[in-house]
Amino acid sequence: MCPLGANGLSAAHKHLPLPIFVRVTNLSNRRSIVVRVSDRGPFVAGRIIDLSAGAAKRLGFYDQGTARVRVETVELEG
Repeated sequence: MCPLGANGLSAAHKHLPLPIFVRVTNLSNRRSIVVRVSDRGPFVAGRIIDLSAGAAKRLGFYDQGTARVRVETVELEG
């Protein structure tokens, strides 16, 4: 299984350099993961980031579709 596919941990953002890693935190439950931004988007007004289905599931909002999140860039060692 490809870790960057729909069920992997990837994201899309309009302005961040590609590729880059960000920590995304769901503000309602404080769950946090690191994802790789590897695509452009989102293309829906008011959204700052689109997450893969796998990332949304890990953060606990897949069934809701959207959530308020914090996005922070991170540097990975290695």
